[in-house]
Amino acid sequence: MTTAVPTAPKWVLSDLYSSIADPRIDQHLDSLEAKAKAFSNRFKGKINTPDVTADTLLTAIQEYEALDEEGAKPQSYAHMVFSADTSDPDIGAFMQKIEERCTSIGIHTIFFALELLKLDDGVMQRLLSNPMLENYRHYVIAARAYKDFTLTEPEERIVEEMRTTGCRAFGRLFSDIVSNHVFKLEFNGEVEDLTEPELLDKLREPDRDLRRAAATTLTKGLAELERVLVLTFNTLLLDKATNDRLRGLREPQQSRHIANELEEETVEMVMKLCEENHPICERYYHLKRDILGLSELTHYDRYAPLFETEGSVGWESAKEMVLDSFGRFSPDLRNAALEFFDKEWIDAEPRPGKMGGAYCTSITTDLHPYVFMNYLGKMDGVLTLAHELGHGVHGSLSRTQTYLNFHSTLPLAELASTFGEMLVFDALQEKASLKDRLAMYAENIEGSFATIFRQAAMYRFEQDAHNHRRSKGELKAGELGEYWHKRQQAMFGSAVKLGEEHRSWWSYVPHFIFSPFYVYAYSFGELLVLSLYQMARDQGPGFADKYLDLLRAGGSRSPHELMSTVGIDIRSADFWRGGFKALHSRVEEFEKLWSEYKA
Repeated sequence: MTTAVPTAPKWVLSDLYSSIADPRIDQHLDSLEAKAKAFSNRFKGKINTPDVTADTLLTAIQEYEALDEEGAKPQSYAHMVFSADTSDPDIGAFMQKIEERCTSIGIHTIFFALELLKLDDGVMQRLLSNPMLENYRHYVIAARAYKDFTLTEPEERIVEEMRTTGCRAFGRLFSDIVSNHVFKLEFNGEVEDLTEPELLDKLREPDRDLRRAAATTLTKGLAELERVLVLTFNTLLLDKATNDRLRGLREPQQSRHIANELEEETVEMVMKLCEENHPICERYYHLKRDILGLSELTHYDRYAPLFETEGSVGWESAKEMVLDSFGRFSPDLRNAALEFFDKEWIDAEPRPGKMGGAYCTSITTDLHPYVFMNYLGKMDGVLTLAHELGHGVHGSLSRTQTYLNFHSTLPLAELASTFGEMLVFDALQEKASLKDRLAMYAENIEGSFATIFRQAAMYRFEQDAHNHRRSKGELKAGELGEYWHKRQQAMFGSAVKLGEEHRSWWSYVPHFIFSPFYVYAYSFGELLVLSLYQMARDQGPGFADKYLDLLRAGGSRSPHELMSTVGIDIRSADFWRGGFKALHSRVEEFEKLWSEYKA
């Protein structure tokens, strides 16, 4: 029953440090602490004054930026080595040590953000009108959005120090128990020990009995961890509620909207449009049920392939698929992606102790991004590779910005990744047989549904959970399961019946633990790209330069300002409806392909 996995690479992190024992790490941290103390001695009390000059503020921002950027290196390194092997206690201890050191360093610079926020509006307007601060205008405006939600400096220092033994510690606990749990899959008289990513991959197998067994195994494994996972989530819900209350934030999702530089009205508009368009999801799955010849689709049938697959996709084949697709759109895009393979910036090998999922981390402007994933030799893995390399290229191109303008807000951060997936999809289906095109359209549509509707449902689940914790107290496993079931079931209507065992599947989703309300960024990103990709098709080769310029801009402007450079108004409901229209067109094309295939 064990499936051979095509050889996939491990990354090389020597651009950062040689190992967790590298003496340069402590040297780096000691130097940072000395610089942070010097920064505090030099600028504390000098920013929030009526006579502060643009020159003083510029110097302070640039020194703060340099400290922030250098501090990202040991933190990112610790996170990456831990995600690559959560089973090694030495690595866990190393990550904890780095968090503690960086927290102690960071408290020396807390004053700066607070003084920047407290500065009189009139004084700030005078300063921002000075051309020498033009590059940091957006950073200052975005930072001051938190003006009404900050505490005093002593309080902020306490909050920051307590996070290491609070929310960060519970995040580490979650990663440790989920990544190292052994799921025992029993099938056809054999028992196979699987990691979470390997088990989830079984839900895409053509054998329905195997998918059912995998679903049961996942539920059983999560039940073994239930008490810890439910307590962890409840603790983090209360932690956020307390933090929000102390800061005067009205809604649990408000801080995420501020960080994303989006108005609540815009987010709510998009979430409601997602819910209004559930019928397209239901329509598709009714057809999929008929194609599979089943009387009923359930949770373990959602990602069932339409046809038997013909072997696995080797790593080298996946690499060429992605590079060729990127290159057809833009040679610059291909060259930026090629670096990740040539210079070993990708960790794609599945192995025990490695965290599930995938991510790309763009660390600093003087380094390069890294890609993390678990490649299992399936076509969806090829698209995941394209997704993460889209992030990687975005991070590489935006290194032309200074560090405080480097990272995009989350909704736009998902733009390049989804665009990368679409490039690969279109390139592959153009030369595929009718049968393969049908299968690829199914995977593409289901991926869009998972990114748009499922993530929007997850956002609603988070709202339910956070609001319940604040108004009614701690949630029981059954209550969390009910909220999860209600929100997930709504997107399928009568086309898919999510079984009872699916109710616990909220508990392996890391975003709920590490990044509350992150998930709606996926819905935004997918819908943005559906419209943006149609623009690329309509405008032809000339669009590539506009697109790459958009990526190079990083986070130097707000999402509204950045998207306006390519003629998009993200506050317009008509624009978002265009994304759903493109999704409807894909479903209609799938229906036509199926009619042609049957004929």
